[in-house]
Amino acid sequence: MPLCHWPCSCYPNHTLNQTNDWMAEIYERWTAAHAVIIVTPVYWYQSPSPLKLMIDRLVCADGGNPDPTTTSGKTASKAKALEMAGWDYPKHLAGRAYGLIVHGDVAGIEGARRSLSDWLDWMGFIDAGVQARLDRFIGYYEPYANSHEILDKDQAMQEETRNVARAVAKAVVELRAGRLQAVQPTLSRPRPK
Repeated sequence: MPLCHWPCSCYPNHTLNQTNDWMAEIYERWTAAHAVIIVTPVYWYQSPSPLKLMIDRLVCADGGNPDPTTTSGKTASKAKALEMAGWDYPKHLAGRAYGLIVHGDVAGIEGARRSLSDWLDWMGFIDAGVQARLDRFIGYYEPYANSHEILDKDQAMQEETRNVARAVAKAVVELRAGRLQAVQPTLSRPRPK
């Protein structure tokens, strides 16, 4: 994917009036982070569209070219030659810890959590353990009108959420000390893409 730059250079796209785009700042935060915790509701068995859009925009973190000069910017023929010569598809965000908190009120939380953890695993993130992956119903089949009150009363959910943060913080300590690392970097990837 040498034609796709890391971090992305496609935005802001002034020709499409995409000038108030925050993704440049978001790339910096992902790069600087030692860990991430994604907290998300589930809408119709899926992640909300802003989260999905951010995930789509992070495609450049999975194999993107960190040196645009190798393609003279975006010269497709040079990018193709680089890729055909054996591009290693670098995982620019690999090695960071992650946690997930997925909540809903009726259905779909398990599938959404699995999809997000599969994506983060693919990106080379290191899951902070079973305590760092949470899917819960808040106000199961209850009215929307009082859902905040229901969450305020759910002390167990709040403590489980704190446990996700604690597990991720512990994973960061272990990563920094060299006691925790991804299996992927030590294994050869026969299909790097």
